[in-house]
Amino acid sequence: MSDFRVLATNHTSFTVSNLDRTVAFFTEALGFELLNRAPRDPQVVEVISGVPGADIEVVFLQGPGHRIELIQYHGPAERGQVICRPCDTGYAHVAYDVDNVEAAVAASAPHQFLPLGPIVVIDKGPNAGGKVVYLRDPDGISVEYIQKPT
Repeated sequence: MSDFRVLATNHTSFTVSNLDRTVAFFTEALGFELLNRAPRDPQVVEVISGVPGADIEVVFLQGPGHRIELIQYHGPAERGQVICRPCDTGYAHVAYDVDNVEAAVAASAPHQFLPLGPIVVIDKGPNAGGKVVYLRDPDGISVEYIQKPT
């Protein structure tokens, strides 16, 4: 047993190449509220992240029951991009319950969040009879939409 306990989930964070594009997805397509957008002190970010030369801008967005943090690094100059497949170790996604999966996919497309495959009817488990689809944007950020069975 630990000498501490987790009190709550604070946020999920994604590093992005274009804050404007990703903020537009969360606010316009998903209806999240923009809470804050600001740069951070590079010296503090270097200590926290372990990345020498880190220069970032951070956005916090609030959705139903969950907060999202988006980070865009402006430095260091030598940065890479990782695009994982769902089968790759380290892959992660956030799943959202939606009331209309087709409409959610349509609202996401203008923001470059595109389906990895067709919408599928779930055949087993607690969501059997519902619908599911994975989407990904150019940065490799993945979301899952789940429409519960009626």
